[in-house]
Amino acid sequence: MNTQPAKLFKNIAYVMYPVRDMKVSQAFYEEVLGLKGTSFWGGRWIEFKIGDDCFAITPADEKHTAGVCGATVALEVVNLDEMLERLKGKSVLPEKPFDIPTCRGCIIADPDGNEIILHEKKSAC
Repeated sequence: MNTQPAKLFKNIAYVMYPVRDMKVSQAFYEEVLGLKGTSFWGGRWIEFKIGDDCFAITPADEKHTAGVCGATVALEVVNLDEMLERLKGKSVLPEKPFDIPTCRGCIIADPDGNEIILHEKKSAC
């Protein structure tokens, strides 16, 4: 029986959808669904807090087509550096890690090419 190792993951950090028009999508999520935007990053990212979870929208691009690829899951990890070390030699090629004010992370892909973001919140969050 294959069990998930303890202490590797905490929860799903967020789910993100690429959208064609940020203003139209923001209006939909806020006015139609009644969500409240909680973080706004210069028209490039809007977060909606849902309970203890987060849903985000971001502009579509060449790699992330609106409405076609579905959601991207972000898995909250205990320690990003340890997780990246764990991935070495496992045929997973992480993209270059990113570091933003609220978190650090890295994008990997599953065998079908579905993206998974490994996400580590910074302690100030």
